[in-house]
Formats: sequence, C-alpha cells, structure tokens
Amino acid sequence: MRHAIISTALQSEMDIVFVRQRARSVAARLGFDAQDQTRIATAVSEIARNAYAYGGGGRAEFLLDGELQSQSMVIRISDTGPGIRQLESILEGRYKSRTGMGLGIIGAKRLMDGVTIDTTPGKGTVVELRKARPSRAAPLAPQALGALASAVAREDSGDPLGALRDQNRELINSLSELKERNEELQTLSRELEDTNRGVVALYSELDEKAEQLRQASELKTRFLSNMSHEFRTPLNSILAISRMLIDRIDGELTPEQARQVGYIRQSAEHLTELVNDLLDLAKVEAGKLDVKATRFTITELFGGLRGAMRPLQTSEAVALIFEEAPGLPALNTDEGKVAQILRNFISNALKFTETGEVRVKAAWDAQAEVVTIAVSDTGIGIATSDQGRIFDEFVQVENRLQARSKGTGLGLPLSRKLAELIRGEVLVTSEPGQGSCFSLVFPAEFNGTKAAGVSSASPQTRRVLIVDDDEAFRYVLRQIIGSDPAYEVVEAENGLEALDSIRVARPDAILLDVQMPVMDGPALLRRLREEPSTAAIPVIVSTSHVIDPALRTQLGVAQALISKEALSRDVLLSLLAGVTGGPEPVA
Repeated sequence: MRHAIISTALQSEMDIVFVRQRARSVAARLGFDAQDQTRIATAVSEIARNAYAYGGGGRAEFLLDGELQSQSMVIRISDTGPGIRQLESILEGRYKSRTGMGLGIIGAKRLMDGVTIDTTPGKGTVVELRKARPSRAAPLAPQALGALASAVAREDSGDPLGALRDQNRELINSLSELKERNEELQTLSRELEDTNRGVVALYSELDEKAEQLRQASELKTRFLSNMSHEFRTPLNSILAISRMLIDRIDGELTPEQARQVGYIRQSAEHLTELVNDLLDLAKVEAGKLDVKATRFTITELFGGLRGAMRPLQTSEAVALIFEEAPGLPALNTDEGKVAQILRNFISNALKFTETGEVRVKAAWDAQAEVVTIAVSDTGIGIATSDQGRIFDEFVQVENRLQARSKGTGLGLPLSRKLAELIRGEVLVTSEPGQGSCFSLVFPAEFNGTKAAGVSSASPQTRRVLIVDDDEAFRYVLRQIIGSDPAYEVVEAENGLEALDSIRVARPDAILLDVQMPVMDGPALLRRLREEPSTAAIPVIVSTSHVIDPALRTQLGVAQALISKEALSRDVLLSLLAGVTGGPEPVA
C-alpha cells in the first residue's frame, strides 16, 4: 500500500534545486545513509530536470510503499509534455542526443533499485523511482508520515543560494570521495602491475623449467629406446655362456660350479627382465612401439602362455589353470602385447600366491565386441589404498612375501601402457587375504597389419659362417656349433668382412646378427640375395632386437629369425639341421 509523504511542483530551475534538497531530506528521515541519500537526490534531480526541460514542468511526489516489514521510498515525477518517442532506444543505450536527453534516465536506473516509465506521445510522462529502505531502519507507520512531512517542510529554507551551496557541498564531497577512490584504484593498479610482472616472470621460469624437463625426458626416452641392442647384446652373451656351461658343452661341472653358474644365470635373467621393461616403457613414451595386429585365437594364446609360464610354477601347492573358452571369435590385434600383459599378470599372481590356484579365463561381450581376459588368484591380495599405486613405475607394495618375490616394479605400469596401445584397459579388484583379479579388456578387432611370414629352405651343407660384432657371442656360437663334428665354423665381425669370407669359404649356412658396424645384417642380406652365386645360401638371423612384424618384414628373406635370449644348443643345432640337412642334436 502507498502513502503520500509530500509533493513539490516543478515550474522553474529553482524547483529542481528544491526537489533535490527535499529528496535528500526525506531519504534521511526514512533511514538511508549519506551515500544513498546522495544517490536518491541525484536521480530525482535528473528526472525532475527532464520533466521541466522536455515536459514543460510537472510535479514530484514522495511516497512510502509496502507493508511494515518491507517498505520502499518511491518518488513519482510526472509531466504533461509531448512524451518520450525514443524510449526503447534510450533504455537500450542506443539513442544519441545533442542535448543529453536520455542520459538522466540511464543514470537514474543505475542509482535506484527500480525505475518504471509510463509515457504516451502527446499525453506526458510518469517516471517512478524506487529505493528499498535499509533493513536496519525501523518500520514507519502511516500515522507518522504527517510529522515527517512537517519536519521536511520546516527544513525548506526558501533560500535558493543556500540550497545551491548545499548541493555544491554534496558535489565537492562526492568529488573528494571519487578522488580518494581514484587514488586507491591507482595504488591497487600499480600493485596489480607489479604482481602481474611477477606472475609473468614466474610463468616464464616455469615454462623454461618445463621445457628443460621435457627435453630431459625426451633425451632419456630417446637414449633408452635407441640403446636396445647395446643393452641386450652383453646380457645375451652372459645368458648364452651360462646356458652353454649348464649344458656341459665343455665338460662336467662340480656341484658348486653348477650352483654358481645358476646364480649367474638367475641374475642375468632378472637384469634382462628389467632392461626389457625399461626399453619397452621408453618405446611407448617415445611413440616407437607400434601395434602390429595379427589374427589368432584364445586357444592359441593360452597354449603359448601355458608353456611359457610353466617354469614359474615352482610350487605344487599352487595350480595354474587355463579355462577353455569355447565360442570366442578369432581376435585381430597385437598378440605379442596381449601375451606380454598376461605374462605380467600371471607372474605376479604366482609370486604372491602360497596355496590355491591362479586361474586364467576369457569372456566375450558380443554387443560391445570386446574381450575380457581375467587372471585371478587366491593370494595375499592388495589393500584398496595401494591399488592405484601399483601402476606407478618402480613401486612395490610392502608385504610378507616381498623378500622372496623380487621384481622391477615396471610390469604393471608397462601392462597398462600396452593395454592403452591396443585400445584396451587394465582393471583390478582385490581384498587383503582374499586374492586379486587383474583383467585386460580390449576390442577383438584392431585395424592393423599382419606380420610377414618367414620362408624356408634346406640345402645339404655343413660349413657355417658366424657374422657378429660381439666377440663374446661369437665365442658362444663357436662353442655350441663346434661341439657337433658335423659342422665347421668360420667367423666375421661385420657384413663387409663376411663378403670376403663367403668368397673364400663358400659357407653352407650363415648365422647373422642384425646391428653391426661397417655393414649391418639387413644390408648384407640384400647383397647376398642380389648375387646369383650367394642367393641360395640359407641365413639364420639371431638378434637382440624385439622380433616384431616390422623386423620380420625387413628380414623376410632369411630362413629363420630368432632372439639371442632364446638361443640354446638344442634350438641352434635344430635350426642348422633344418637348413643344412645336418644331424638333429642329441639330447
């Protein structure tokens, strides 16, 4: 409900001064502070000036609106002028007037809580300004408005100069406040500029450090990924020599010697595992580990894993079970990476299971076209708080079996990265004392290329040329082949030296390394196949590199391709027997 307080006619310039003074006086008695009083007085003055200048005069009415709990001061300024034809443009801020028309309305809207305008061309304009009373102000009953109006009327001095002086004082105070605010803003601006300079310098330093770290990481990754041959070659030599000793090629060993050689071999295998994991991680980070998709079945995959993991099954108290998976489709993805992930899962399960079983099973989701291969165990389990940490590099969770189950702490991080490469993921569920289940979920189809096949030949020959720049590995091969009287050994350190040896010795088979100085294995292989006189010589490639489809394609004209890690007396002599027609090795 509205209640009138007081009204003022707007018939002259001095009336505008008086209505401003009156607006301030009414606002003060309604509980507004000095700042709000100035805002209200300024808004009333602007609209009253418009009524006088454009509407030919009018009236300003001061009212109290609302119930006791929520009251507002309302100033209603009306005129009988021509109305406002450009009101919409003015309110949107698009109207430009040479006389300043519209600026008063825009200013009043900013100063007051609400402004409503009712205008009709030719019939005048009514503008209502509204400002809510402060919450701290006591409610004002309608009966008290008469006394308030009388007090305001008594304040009217009738002295226009005095009113102007009061207005000037308000303006001076406002200007003084604005100046202080401006100085504060300038101070803050300078402080922000200083802070911004510091932030910019900090960001620059952080960018520089980040670039240094990126370069260091890239250098580390490039170093590791390019050092594959250099790391693996001496390790393969150690493994081959220890295998040769264990096979008693040069004679029997005492029990103590056999134990010592066994320790050497165990340490070399552990180091080889660490190097392989490090190099694979480096290749993943460097983007050099590609997905080479081939078609295979779960049955074939499980068959290979069953044989590979059998040596790790050292306790009869733990059964390693591969569940048959009938009805699963053939897969087209990177079999080597899938097998590597599962070997890590199974190896960990066997390490941390004392009794019970390790079970490997596969499931097929026909709708999503994904395969899930789960490795579950009845082992010691993993606490929930540690299940995220086990995928961090070099992290090994402390447990009572840790002393007997050493590892690199790289298997699971590598498995997760390999899973991402084949567009899959690794999941884990576990509970301390209740065992663990690691799952690999991946699509059955990965758009890749099949690995190239390997050709074969078997001419009837006996002389073998070993081409390898590693003297220790040549020694191992010489000892293994020389232990069989059916073969004669010739040696060369690189491809160029091998060409000279071939012209003189006319070998019946060649054992060829891949990476060598002067002329490497692939270059020598091409030269051999280009010459009619050497094109038929069978070549067995032995390498420290990871044997992937790309390497098979590069060396596809070789009769066989084998990893130096897997090279034993039986394997080597069987290969030579196959390509030369020589005798099979005797156990």
